[in-house]
Amino acid sequence: MSAVILQDEIVHYEVLGRGRPLIFLHGWVGSWRYWIPSMQAASVTFRAYAIDLWGFGDSTKDQSRYTIEQQVNLIDNFLDKLGIGRIALVGHGLGAVVALNFAAAKPEIVDRVMAVGFPLDGNQVNPRLRTATPVELADWLLGRIPAAESARVEAPKADILAVQTSLNNLQNVDLVDFSAHIVTPCLFVHGQNDPAITPPQVEDNTNLPEHTHQVIFEQSGHFPMLDETSKFNRLLSDFLSLQSGESPRQLQLKEEWKRRVR
Repeated sequence: MSAVILQDEIVHYEVLGRGRPLIFLHGWVGSWRYWIPSMQAASVTFRAYAIDLWGFGDSTKDQSRYTIEQQVNLIDNFLDKLGIGRIALVGHGLGAVVALNFAAAKPEIVDRVMAVGFPLDGNQVNPRLRTATPVELADWLLGRIPAAESARVEAPKADILAVQTSLNNLQNVDLVDFSAHIVTPCLFVHGQNDPAITPPQVEDNTNLPEHTHQVIFEQSGHFPMLDETSKFNRLLSDFLSLQSGESPRQLQLKEEWKRRVR
């Protein structure tokens, strides 16, 4: 277990591998732990960090730190504390919101972002996310596959106020306009069967900036990194292999996967 003291409070994180820095940020259910398969895949060529945000996992529970702004500051302070420079970010749910907000604030630091389960429209967020307890959310959103246990066992550690505060913050943001103004190359990933964040009806990239791309996992729910792990990790590897500044649209992801999995 690794931890740093930021603003006199504990932030828990784990790290694997060597190479360029890559930061994984968890969502509203679970903690850093469900990123382990993706961290292992990425650690061949990257130094992969996974952080517990304020109010989750083994990081400090303090409701004054639960706003999206404070979570973004956590990332900024974490990088400064560890002396980490230019990074790639992979965020899921809440982590995707934090990652994109950080990229918007610090485009000179963030090389690229993979945003999994990011609500491109505020109406895509199921109201149940705001009312259920972390344990109830885990029962609702996690399947029965063994890989899901890593998120399920960590769910009770979350402070429900950390979930609710971040979701309340989203109500004040025009997410479509916000995502359209991100200048960092960004890949949006959705699970077709996600009950928490309603996915787009089709893979329609026409309304997205040229440096962004959108991919839907047809057999996944809220956790595509657990539901279709090998496919998710291939996508992650392809995305991370792009040249700095290169648009993810060049990947032609769907056709490539079909050839690979036959």
